[in-house]
Amino acid sequence: MSTPCESGGEPNLHITNSGKALLSWVEYTNDSTDALVYSTLLEAGWSKPKLIAYGRDWFVNWADFPSLVTFGNKEDHLAAHWLQKSAAGTYDYDIKIAQSLDDGENWQPPFLLNQDGIAAEHGFVTMIPTNDNTIFATWLDGRYTKTENDSDGHEHEHGGAMTLRGGFIHSDNTLTGDVELDSRVCDCCQTSAARTSNGVIVAYRDRSEEEIRDISIVRQVGFDWTRPRKLFADNWEIAGCPVNGPKIIADGEKVAIAWFTMANDTARVKVAFSEDAGASFSTAFIVDEGQPLGRVDIAFKGEEVVVSWLEQKNKIAEIRYATFTLKGEKISSKLLVKTSPIRSSGFPIMERYGDQLLFAWTEITDEELETTVVRTALVD
Repeated sequence: MSTPCESGGEPNLHITNSGKALLSWVEYTNDSTDALVYSTLLEAGWSKPKLIAYGRDWFVNWADFPSLVTFGNKEDHLAAHWLQKSAAGTYDYDIKIAQSLDDGENWQPPFLLNQDGIAAEHGFVTMIPTNDNTIFATWLDGRYTKTENDSDGHEHEHGGAMTLRGGFIHSDNTLTGDVELDSRVCDCCQTSAARTSNGVIVAYRDRSEEEIRDISIVRQVGFDWTRPRKLFADNWEIAGCPVNGPKIIADGEKVAIAWFTMANDTARVKVAFSEDAGASFSTAFIVDEGQPLGRVDIAFKGEEVVVSWLEQKNKIAEIRYATFTLKGEKISSKLLVKTSPIRSSGFPIMERYGDQLLFAWTEITDEELETTVVRTALVD
């Protein structure tokens, strides 16, 4: 399904409480300027895009992309995030948040989500609505990674560790409950969060002193956060960040999570389920076809769960999706579209849209020039 994207990538999807689909992406307007725009899915297709923000000093990355969400049932109240350079270092950038109170017609001046004032890496943001006036955000925060003589800070050989933080964004552009959720995490894997009947649950890739990088979770219980807990002991030892984060979803007390691992040099995409809001999980079930690249997403489909991922097929890749029961029984595995395995193809996004699945991904139109556009598809 074509989109209004002319030259761009980094798509993201948000489904509102009433079921409306919003597609956001970065439009490459010229060699020096990028724009964050979004479109609404109508009966005739995607609407004319609306501009959220643009800039010449953005940090635009294939794996760390902007997002757009609504404030619960106040669907004309929007919040968007993007990354903007803060200093000369390659990975010195901040997280900017902007809100619109009139369905995207006008946007308020942006404010900083990370409020440490340190020129370092901040990104891999997840935002989810928690009610009509509040959005929960979690992100990777590099405030402790820079040393006095460190101009880069990535992978943090000399500084401190990358941390995971969370907080609540309010409609008056304030942030409350800003808290460190984990003091040492993987440097550049995506975060994910969902709202259970008991509170927010956050999933991310952790990092031990021994360079074990498995998936961990933290949960909100009342007004407090639990200590980080490793989901499964895959024991993936890797000296660098794999840039491959988990995805978690929730519906009441039902929780499902998908992730990628290459423990023991064996690539796997796995899925696991919880029936108690994430307090405990089932065993892990294999999703992939044998040669996965990861880049997972997950969605509920009634009493079933669908997991999407990239699968390597010789010199190409396939965006595939598999359906599971909540007991871990695989019902089907299907091909959505063939794509490129290179980084420019980005991370496919999947959301449930009514009785269908809505996909968005980056299509490479010229692999040599790495020119791209955003594509979408509806699947029954």
